[in-house]
Amino acid sequence: MTTLLDPRTNPGLDLGAPVARANPVAKLAASTVIALGLLLSVDVVTAGTALLLELLALPLCGIRPGTLARRSIVLAVGVVPAGAAAVLFGVDGGRVLTGIGPLTISEGSLTAGAAIALRILAIGLPGVVLLSTTDPTDLADGLAQVVRLPARFTLAALAAMRLFGVMAADWRSMSLARRARGLGGDGPVSAARAAFGQVFALLVLAIRRAATLATTMESRGFGTPTPRTWPRAPGTSC
Repeated sequence: MTTLLDPRTNPGLDLGAPVARANPVAKLAASTVIALGLLLSVDVVTAGTALLLELLALPLCGIRPGTLARRSIVLAVGVVPAGAAAVLFGVDGGRVLTGIGPLTISEGSLTAGAAIALRILAIGLPGVVLLSTTDPTDLADGLAQVVRLPARFTLAALAAMRLFGVMAADWRSMSLARRARGLGGDGPVSAARAAFGQVFALLVLAIRRAATLATTMESRGFGTPTPRTWPRAPGTSC
């Protein structure tokens, strides 16, 4: 259940690296500061410089390039449409390079697209490193004991993060079951229809499991306003 988000079970991570050993709250604070700074800037130089410095700091994070690439697939997929939209629909500036009907690509819109793409990568990369090198339980301990967030919110968020591994296993099981039954068909239309049905089934299963988990946590007293005690300090192992 915890293999997906537990750094200790991933051979592509070096948990002895300086950033990996850092306090989870400190890593979250650093990622937040970087994100806020980049959200206030829209130029290529700032985003490109931040991304370059992050890449140079990767050896200190203890995450191998292959592992980082696999965990950044979703981030990379989001960069392409965001950058393309800025290039096609952004405000024109400078010399017009090409045009397709009412859509034009100019030097200004191309620069804006590059800035958006670099900014998304620079904001998302620290988040990928944070999730890859931080055990969710350690992060929850830090948020509750250091930042003093409400225990009910922290424990609910921790339970939700732990369910990601279960959802990944459910997705694999449903894919194998549909393949064994000969479902899915050939062609992109059939594949899209099968994927939509599988996503809907996973959503229903996740809602049912979340309702059961919420009832269980309430019955065990996780929702009471009574101050809680914690079995360990942030960053220590049980």
